[in-house]
Amino acid sequence: MNGFEDIYNEYFRRVYAFLSKMCPDPYLCEEMTQETFYQAFISFHRYDGSCEIFTWLAAVAKNTYFKYLRKNRVQMVGLDLVSDGDGGEEDPERITQRKMTGEAVKRAVSALPPKYRDVVVLRIYGELSFSDIGKSLGISENSAKVIFFRAKQQLREELKDEYQL
Repeated sequence: MNGFEDIYNEYFRRVYAFLSKMCPDPYLCEEMTQETFYQAFISFHRYDGSCEIFTWLAAVAKNTYFKYLRKNRVQMVGLDLVSDGDGGEEDPERITQRKMTGEAVKRAVSALPPKYRDVVVLRIYGELSFSDIGKSLGISENSAKVIFFRAKQQLREELKDEYQL
């Protein structure tokens, strides 16, 4: 038990930060972080050491969050590929435009095929290397790169008419 407690203490903040990039509600994020570690604890026997522990925990966190969304039929929020910024020196029109763009990107990311969405989430929010993404998803590093590239192309295509990307 002490071994898993050490993992919890070492990675709690990082897993919470990962989830908070997808989930804007701090209470739900806290709950999802706890659920992630619960799921990791009960399935720790399946961790084979082929990837870094955070890579494995990020995959568990992602799956936990998406399972919550499916179960509660909540529209995916928080997949914000556009920086929110504080807008302190910007005019209200630019702030509104940035929010609208962020919402469009959220919808586009949530509409990606699951494999593409998983790679985008792990790369952008988990800040994982393509090698770690590959290990986490059971694909090669090169496949992770190709999927990420294709996902970006698909996002650009989806958003090009509205935002001249």
